[in-house]
Amino acid sequence: MKQRALTILWPAFLMAGVLEMLVFVVVDPSELRWFGGEALDWSAQAVYTVTFLIFWGVIAAAGALSALLGASPDEINADRGRHWPR
Repeated sequence: MKQRALTILWPAFLMAGVLEMLVFVVVDPSELRWFGGEALDWSAQAVYTVTFLIFWGVIAAAGALSALLGASPDEINADRGRHWPR
């Protein structure tokens, strides 16, 4: 389980870093606004951190969903016999 989680989280971490660099080449964090309203009064580092975590979470969720959809039924149900009453 740990190995599977790391095979999803590590590439997601790297791609979140790449995506953050690509986004903030174009977007200035000091000019961000709440849905077009008032200015976001966060430091640039806070904006970078929050967006990185959001990107990482979304990419990791996509990777986990891909791993789940690519798994065979035997892999998914392998642990079921120990906890499931017959």
